[in-house]
Amino acid sequence: LSSKESFTAQIEYFSAFYRVTALDFPGFGQSAPLKEAFSVFDYAEWTKEALGLLGVVRPHVVAHSFGCRVAVKMAKGDGQVFDKILLTGPAGVILKRGTKYRTKVRLYRLVRKIAPRFAEKHFGSREYRSLSPLMKESYKKIVNEDLRGDAAEIENEVLLVEGERDTTTPPEEAEAYLSVLQRGKMKRMEGGHFAFAEYPVSFNLIAEEFFGHE
Repeated sequence: LSSKESFTAQIEYFSAFYRVTALDFPGFGQSAPLKEAFSVFDYAEWTKEALGLLGVVRPHVVAHSFGCRVAVKMAKGDGQVFDKILLTGPAGVILKRGTKYRTKVRLYRLVRKIAPRFAEKHFGSREYRSLSPLMKESYKKIVNEDLRGDAAEIENEVLLVEGERDTTTPPEEAEAYLSVLQRGKMKRMEGGHFAFAEYPVSFNLIAEEFFGHE
C-alpha cells in the first residue's frame, strides 16, 4: 500500500532533465479503490492504458517491489513498451519454500475451516492483515505468481538495484531474476527494501548512469 510519494527524491531530481510521470495504482495512494480483485496482468493492462492516455511513449521506468511485477508483465515479449528498465527491491520470484512455510499453510487452511475470522486475523503477514477484503483477494492472486518466465522474454536492458539489507525481497530474489534476463545486470547498494528512499543520492546516481541523459 505504498504510493508515488515514496519516490519524491527521484521525482524531484529527474524532473530537471526528464518528463517524469508517477502513478498510483488502483487501490494505492490517491487512486480510487478497486472495484474487483486485480491480478498482476490487470495492473499491467491498466498501466499501459494510463500511459497511453498521458501520451507517454517508450519511457525509461523505475519500479519498486510490487511495481516490478507490473513492469515485468508489461515488458514481456514487447521491447517497445519501455526503453531501459530499472527494478529495485524486485518482487515476483517465488523461492523454494521450506517445511516451516508448508506447515504454516496447512495449519492456516485447517483453522480457516473451523474459525475463519480467527484465521484471517492471526495468519499471514502484517501487510496482508492490514488489507481490505478485496485487496486481500488481489494480494493472493499477485503473490502466488512467479514471473521468471515473463522476465526471460524481456528484450530491454534491465538494471536490478538491490539494498544489501533488504529482507522483504532479499538479494536471492534479484539474483533469480538476473539469471533469466536476456540483458540484465545488477548493482547492490546500502539500505533495505526502500534503499532508494533511504539513500536517494546514491540511488539517483546509479539510475542516472544507467539511463544517461542529453
